[in-house]
Amino acid sequence: MNDRLSPQALASAGTLQKFKMFIGGEWVDSASGEYFETDNPYTGLPWGLIPRGNEEDVDLAVKAAHKALHSREWRGLTASNRGALLRALGDALGEHAPRLAEIEVRDNGKLYAEMSQQTEYLRQWYYYFGGLADKIEGAVIPIDKPDNFTYTRYEPIGVVAAIIPWNSPLFLAAWKIAPALAAGNTIVLKPSEFTSASLLEFAKVFETVGFPPGVLNVVTGFGAEVGAPLSVHPLVAKVAFTGSEATGKRIYASAANSLKKVTLELGGKSANIVFKDADVDNAVKGVISGIFAACGQTCVAGSRLVVQKSMHDEFVEKLVALAKSANLGDPMKPTTQLGPVTNRPQLAKILDYIDIAKKEGAEAVIGGKRPVEEALQNGWFVEPTIFAGVKNSMRIAQEEIFGPVLSVIPFEDEEEAIAIANDTTFGLAAGLWTTDLRRALRMPARLEVGTVWVNTYRAMSYMAPFGGYKQSGLGKESGQDMIKDYMQKKTVWMSTQEEVPNPFIIR
Repeated sequence: MNDRLSPQALASAGTLQKFKMFIGGEWVDSASGEYFETDNPYTGLPWGLIPRGNEEDVDLAVKAAHKALHSREWRGLTASNRGALLRALGDALGEHAPRLAEIEVRDNGKLYAEMSQQTEYLRQWYYYFGGLADKIEGAVIPIDKPDNFTYTRYEPIGVVAAIIPWNSPLFLAAWKIAPALAAGNTIVLKPSEFTSASLLEFAKVFETVGFPPGVLNVVTGFGAEVGAPLSVHPLVAKVAFTGSEATGKRIYASAANSLKKVTLELGGKSANIVFKDADVDNAVKGVISGIFAACGQTCVAGSRLVVQKSMHDEFVEKLVALAKSANLGDPMKPTTQLGPVTNRPQLAKILDYIDIAKKEGAEAVIGGKRPVEEALQNGWFVEPTIFAGVKNSMRIAQEEIFGPVLSVIPFEDEEEAIAIANDTTFGLAAGLWTTDLRRALRMPARLEVGTVWVNTYRAMSYMAPFGGYKQSGLGKESGQDMIKDYMQKKTVWMSTQEEVPNPFIIR
């Protein structure tokens, strides 16, 4: 990706698709007029030009969102009206799902087989929260003060800054957009600089539905130039961020200066725990899904296989055999099972961690390098990699790699499995493979994570809360309760007394 393209340089890039930002209901160039290239991970070549936003663009977008927040067109809608708009958006997204999936594959390299399912399924977030919009109720308090009528009501927080990562932009944006709009807020969306195209295309669908201008704004660019000024803008009331632990901590610290509300969905180092009583074939497929699906580029990646010693060798042998059969290639083809890494810096990071693992003494029983096939040389591919002989203290077992790299760690008994699984600063998810019903009920309570999957992995739903413990973040996304994370609660006191009593004492 080039850092900067001036208007003059665009003449030599005439074959690239040129995008605009969406601010205040208008499609606009960046204030600077500059663009940067977005690349296709499969070919390694640029295919589009994305506006390079800056603080001026952020200010325009936030002010547009703030204006819309207080406009009669948006503020005057009933909750039922907002819900109807969200359900209409869900319908429109269903019509455009295949096209949106193709754009996302071109931009992030994930399999079309998965992206097409995601773009089809993401409409459910808009249906669900559209239906929930008019079901958030306050309450009348049977107050202990005589001659007072007291009640509570829920109101929108204000302008929400939604900062989206590059691995599943449309899907993860829906987790923020749907509840935020259902609650009556307005949004400024900042996509990753690596994968901006699909969310700009999403905005084209959004504007056809009938939302007032400024309710949704999309500003593209780099973190320091767009993300940082957006997260500290005085008119932003909440920051909803999905991404790395380091960036999340910076956002949290900066938001604290103006007491902004935050939701942070950060990294993970999830343990996929396999007991000797597990259905071995299903567990092997579950472990493969946990780390090699999406090329390991998911926050819930089961990057630590914690396997009982008595079955270690047999299990690893079957795991390697299945991993060897994975078909690497064009992510648009239905036969492809493993696509490229989304961006060049991430490719370098994964390869660095593979070198670190080897230096720490781990053994790569499969993979550990880039593929040699000629057809894969231009793309950003990494072979599916499994390391045996890993100790939980090693860096590859403690630090998030965000790629197709699995660490195999043996354990003796349930106590040791729990100790290994919890021995990390992260706490996003865990998998558990067992046919022992008592263990399946007992262990989730002891795993220090926000989600536990038992005999499955990577299951997601708009109905189920999602979020981490420890360094994996703050707050939850999805599920009925979390809409209130995008609202603030107000208490109203109404006196029914004919005459105000002694004004010099508290009531």
